Amino acid sequence: MAVPEDRIPQLSSEGDCEEIARLLTTYAFSWDIERALELALFRSYAVPSISGLLMKTREFAERPRKRYDDTELLISEPMENGIDSDRGRAAIGRINAMHGRYRIADDDMLYVLCTFVLEPIRWLDRFGRWPMTAHERAAWTNYHRRLGARMGIPGIPADLAGFEAFAAAFERDRFRFAPSNAALAGITLELLLGFYLPRRLHRFGRPVALALMDAPLLSATGLPAPSDQLRRWVHLAMRGRAWLLRCLPRRRRPRLVTARRRPGYPGGYRISELGTWPQT
Repeated sequence: MAVPEDRIPQLSSEGDCEEIARLLTTYAFSWDIERALELALFRSYAVPSISGLLMKTREFAERPRKRYDDTELLISEPMENGIDSDRGRAAIGRINAMHGRYRIADDDMLYVLCTFVLEPIRWLDRFGRWPMTAHERAAWTNYHRRLGARMGIPGIPADLAGFEAFAAAFERDRFRFAPSNAALAGITLELLLGFYLPRRLHRFGRPVALALMDAPLLSATGLPAPSDQLRRWVHLAMRGRAWLLRCLPRRRRPRLVTARRRPGYPGGYRISELGTWPQT
């Protein structure tokens, strides 16, 4: 049986970018990209204008699991079904409707898009079975350029280098500590640890998770820096995992985020019901 991801080199990084992105997320690097996008959340929390708005909605503070699930589902629907599919259009419509209720700076929106582009590439460079190829990076970038256009984000860079340059300048100027950063980062970290560990073991898992974050991110979110020794051991373990993955058979069935059972949606979900709504 053929390995689906082997089709990628025959596809166009421009015209077939959606199909390549789908193969990357559901076959080639499914677990890794999901973890990288979790780190992308923390990078957006390091910006006070973003974290302050998110805290004002009260969604993360009052319903963190629902907020996380809804965000993941709305991002995954276009990825897994196609940006211009019925479900993809519905999900992007919900995202735009939510964002349209608030005054969000264009550069904040663009920075969040940058994290979606850059964090999976960086994660795979460090911890993946192997890095994305240049062809895959171009397709991944083009997919998010297309997604950003549907979201009405202006000034989208033309290529990966443009995303890297914008994000680097933005982080230099806008990463700084704020109480809202720390609150969101703490809530989300506890939520994610709860996916893997019972609460009594969070104190052991927390430093391991922090070892995957860089110093500017930790400083801006008020999270404690792990020891250099622990960081080295965690990175060594992740590289050992990458070596093991290279020895194992590759995925032949898709790992779909949208098909996962979720406690908050035991009977499934409707895209029209996801996300936040005006508060009365």
